[in-house]
Amino acid sequence: MIGWKFSEYIPEQEQGASFENLLQLLKELLVHTSGDVSEALAWLNELDREYGLTDEEYGMADFIQDLIDKGYIQQNSPTDANFSPSAKMEIALRQKALEDIFGEMKKTKRGNHDTKFGGKGDESAAERRPYEFGDRLDRLAVSESLRNAQINHGIDDFKLTHDDLEVQETFYQSQMSTVLMIDISHSMILYGEDRITPAKKVAMALSELITTRYPKDTLDVIVFGNDAWQIEIKDLPYLEVGPYHTNTVAGLELAMDIIRRRKNPNKQIFMITDGKPTCIKKGKRYYKNSFGLDRKIINRTLNLAQRCRKLNIPITTFMIARDPYLKNFVEQFTQANNGKAFYSSLKGLGEFIFQDYKNNKRKRHR
Repeated sequence: MIGWKFSEYIPEQEQGASFENLLQLLKELLVHTSGDVSEALAWLNELDREYGLTDEEYGMADFIQDLIDKGYIQQNSPTDANFSPSAKMEIALRQKALEDIFGEMKKTKRGNHDTKFGGKGDESAAERRPYEFGDRLDRLAVSESLRNAQINHGIDDFKLTHDDLEVQETFYQSQMSTVLMIDISHSMILYGEDRITPAKKVAMALSELITTRYPKDTLDVIVFGNDAWQIEIKDLPYLEVGPYHTNTVAGLELAMDIIRRRKNPNKQIFMITDGKPTCIKKGKRYYKNSFGLDRKIINRTLNLAQRCRKLNIPITTFMIARDPYLKNFVEQFTQANNGKAFYSSLKGLGEFIFQDYKNNKRKRHR
């Protein structure tokens, strides 16, 4: 006899331990521990003891073995008991960040990012327009053109004229070169508030967004403290704050040097920071002042903002703080660059970056 066989309903929280559930927790812990697998697993064990994440059927040792077998973690050496994240785990961390921060995003056709300007472009749009001299004939909307001819001239005296023709509207696809600057000065963990972890998540999400949806774009990531240096996308989970001041000038100089070498016509800089500039380098010596706004440091920073403006490189600043001194500086900086600034909470940081990236991508072609 054909039919359905029902079993007793078991609520999700009572279904026992799950590799996927534990993996999601481990990913989150790895970002907080800057990729230290041993520390992350130690925290996971503590959570297991407190909240009973595993059971007799699936224990923590089973989970660790599955991580090894599935290729998420690897031994540093045959004789070393410690583990490190694999390339598969690094990709998984970026994907999780993308889901957490840009959850409403859906993957689309590779390279599909239209500008607002219509014309003889790359991608077809839903709209149509009258034919203009020079339009490509392969863009001719045949059915609509024939219908116009029938309406305008009738069946008995059917003819197709220039005025009857319509073409499919098209849009240019733009490309964008982006440099993301991340502040790793000591203030990013000052006063017991973790600001670097959300910044890392945003950077990972942005990198995954660009590589999956906008593969023709470029993203370079730099960090700045007393100095500035470039890091690889794969190193984002391991980023740590150091005992540094905030040398915004060094970060901007490196960002400009990188972005000048990019051939894309559309360029922009994102800067995530929580503090005012407190440091510049004069020769081999550092000039530092953490108290208030130092005129010498601020003027160097504002000069660079103006240079970026002349080069048509907008800077979008995401300030993770609301100190009056900082607000005053950011207003001056934004005005000098003619850029944008957001005073955001840590929770809303990712949404702000997504919206601005999406808007800046839509460049009009003339």
